[in-house]
Amino acid sequence: MTRRALGRRYLSAWIGFSAGGRFSQALATVILMFAFGQPTVQALVGSAGTWAVLVTLVVLGGLSLLGQRYRIEWHGVLPLSLLAFVGYCALSVLWSEYSWVALREFAATLGFIGLGLYLALGRDLVQVIRASGDAFRILLVVALGLEVLSGLVLDVPIPGFGIRGDIAYGGPIQGIGGTRNFMGFVAAMALVTFVVEFLTRSVTAWRAVASTALAVIALMLVQSPITGLAMIALAVTALALWALRHAQPRTRPVVNGVLGVFVMVVAVVAVLAHSRILAEIGAAGGSASRLALWSQLRVLIEQHPVQGWGWVGTWPSEPVVPFDVVLAPSGLPFTSALNAFVDAWLQIGLAGMLILLGTAVLAFARAWVTATTFPGVAYVWPAAVLVLLAVTSTAESYLLHGAGLMVFTAVLVIAARRRSWRGRLPR
Repeated sequence: MTRRALGRRYLSAWIGFSAGGRFSQALATVILMFAFGQPTVQALVGSAGTWAVLVTLVVLGGLSLLGQRYRIEWHGVLPLSLLAFVGYCALSVLWSEYSWVALREFAATLGFIGLGLYLALGRDLVQVIRASGDAFRILLVVALGLEVLSGLVLDVPIPGFGIRGDIAYGGPIQGIGGTRNFMGFVAAMALVTFVVEFLTRSVTAWRAVASTALAVIALMLVQSPITGLAMIALAVTALALWALRHAQPRTRPVVNGVLGVFVMVVAVVAVLAHSRILAEIGAAGGSASRLALWSQLRVLIEQHPVQGWGWVGTWPSEPVVPFDVVLAPSGLPFTSALNAFVDAWLQIGLAGMLILLGTAVLAFARAWVTATTFPGVAYVWPAAVLVLLAVTSTAESYLLHGAGLMVFTAVLVIAARRRSWRGRLPR
């Protein structure tokens, strides 16, 4: 047997192995752990190591999908809105003034979108929820363990991980997130996942209760106002979904209309009384810094209002205009625009921001209709995740990179699988 034939045989055997259920589920869990633990991975192995892990996971995911190609339904699955967004980001690389940096970051964007596609196509929804639950249990245990080690055992901070060791004072904690806001995002995602796991009976009752308690403890310790607002939104979403799922089909449009009016009224009140609300929840200081940042970005956006400066996702650490001229009061550069849609407007202009907004609205509409009409309880998870991403995106740019972008891609494709109009077209 020639060396070339032997290589093909080994490759075929590996593709067959990677398409197996156990390997695919383990790979999905590792992908979720890497994405949500990326700040810790970055601190441990640096940028080169993080890139190596990302590329490896993308290759393994691609081989696994290749082995499953005959049982994956591809017809009308990939949403046109997602393709339009990715295509516009690719075009923005051409007119950016930092093409090499933009090309590198666009490659990272494609990597996390690819991981999201693997979760949506290589696993069914219940399997994605189960893999997420396993990943979040490990991440929360590691995060709280590091905080206990830093704040109670050693009584010293761990600067490399961004941990200040304040758990002895009740927080805030940073855990594996690097910041309390990202740690709060991880804990909120974990809580949503654990509750849906319990409702779908994917795990035993004691494991669900213990996992939920772990997530609640983490949420209490992060002391993040943004996460607090997200939890309020999730509680309202849970009540609305419960009411709609138990309503008669003929009354659902009325209930949805009432909910829409309620959301609009709450949004108007929040805008008019935002200063008092932020002061009550202890976010006035963070709001002031964000308003100051957005006023700086407005000047930059006005220079390229339609097409933007060029896609980067996460702001580059090297000195690149315009990102290195936006400084915090401390003199340090910001790492994002602290708002996903303002960030998108800066990078890909008004046109790209509207594509992203349309993609998000369409995904939520599909996920909401499926969650309120489809009998499977698991379909509540995509709708709740999109609500969490929407609220968090008003104060952070997680939607544009890393774990946020990966999860957004996964739930976008999962929602489109049930509601895409292209699924009705002839093959």
